[in-house]
Amino acid sequence: MLTTNAPFLHQELMDVVRLFEGADGLAIEHFFDGKEGEFFNVFTACGERYEQRDGYHVRNELEYKSLAKRSSKLALYRFLVKLTGKTLPWGALTGIRPTRLAYAQQEEGRDFSPFFEEMGVSGENIALVRRVLEGQRGVYERREGNCDLFISLPFCPSKCVYCSFITAPIEKTRQFVPAYLEALSRELSAARPLIRNLRSVYIGGGTPFVLSAEELALVLRAVEPLRTNGCEYTVEAGRPDVFTREKLDVCRDYGVTRICINAQSFSDRTLRAIGRKHTAEDVYRAFDMAAPYGFDINCDLIAGLTGESLGEFMDSVDAAISLAPANITVHTLCLKKGARLKEERLERKEEGDRKPSLVTLSDGGMSEMIAYSREKLTAAGYEPYYLYRQKYMAGAHENVGWTKPRKACVYNVDVMEEAADNLAVGSNAISKKVMLSEGRIERIGSPKDIPTYLEKVDSLIEQKNGLFGA
Repeated sequence: MLTTNAPFLHQELMDVVRLFEGADGLAIEHFFDGKEGEFFNVFTACGERYEQRDGYHVRNELEYKSLAKRSSKLALYRFLVKLTGKTLPWGALTGIRPTRLAYAQQEEGRDFSPFFEEMGVSGENIALVRRVLEGQRGVYERREGNCDLFISLPFCPSKCVYCSFITAPIEKTRQFVPAYLEALSRELSAARPLIRNLRSVYIGGGTPFVLSAEELALVLRAVEPLRTNGCEYTVEAGRPDVFTREKLDVCRDYGVTRICINAQSFSDRTLRAIGRKHTAEDVYRAFDMAAPYGFDINCDLIAGLTGESLGEFMDSVDAAISLAPANITVHTLCLKKGARLKEERLERKEEGDRKPSLVTLSDGGMSEMIAYSREKLTAAGYEPYYLYRQKYMAGAHENVGWTKPRKACVYNVDVMEEAADNLAVGSNAISKKVMLSEGRIERIGSPKDIPTYLEKVDSLIEQKNGLFGA
């Protein structure tokens, strides 16, 4: 529990607390004073006290709040490092897009390294950010009118234990599919006059390939009038156990250029533990099946899955590299509200000792997993081209997309850097209008559950017409 005399800082400070395992059980008191750019922070907990004074040149109220948050978060991070004896790979940075901070520093004519160093970011991660910016060269573009199109298909063969999306096994949602596809078609038809310069199309899930070939064709047919410039076109095919040649034929026939095969792990034991209905052999089979079509392929892995050892994860990295996909994304396990694995862990915690204590920070070999993936992917000729972070990530690490030369996924760069509009259709889809000249973003979120989405699709169309048609 954290208390502060500055309520506008509370959420930012709690984001720092959550980075340290067990720190959310501490009684932390915070006093803040800030006048004319002079910030004074005092933290007390466990009989310890920490003070920090910072001076900044403040030009306006917005900048005052931003710098106050920066000063307070850094002071709290240093205090918790003192209490735990542990440092974190991203230091006091809590935002999900470190590269956005780097770009902002560069736009003001400064190298981002000194700022990152001040915030406690490790040298390895500063170098990683620099590599990502280089990997985005030729793809990253901030220009009014650029737009990406996202289509949500929230259907899966089964729900993985770490998944927090509003999805359910297809046998429980099959009755909604016809109405859902009709609603998507209406949204896509209404979206056509709203798009100026389409950079990419991304059909995601869920697991889009859980639909039949005929149902998938209905979606791609509705997309066809919008994709007039031959831009990048991705279908997140998903799990290998739902791959068929008929579905791959549909993708080829409608001009899809990239598919995703989400292996997550090449350990059959791990796949069973997380609720997957496929084996590692099925992953190899899916790659073999897709090979004649010439698609660029993205492959996902997750570090820190249930009970997976360092050796098993290393084998998965090696296996993914051996298949030579265009992109390999290494995710760090992130447990959000709604994930069955998170709820199970909370239940076990509630059954145990409830006394506030500072648990020794441990990421279960996560650092070694991340280090191994970086080393092996670099040696295999891959370069990092996007990264992002989430709350509740194991070991406070990150997700990194790695690409072969000239194979970067445009959609991933645009979305992670919020460099273009994102017109999103379907349930649980978030549309974003990027106002570059005003430095702000407006969002429209669709309902997460399918029945509510179907009820509100007409109002969603009207809202998007108002936002993107202005």
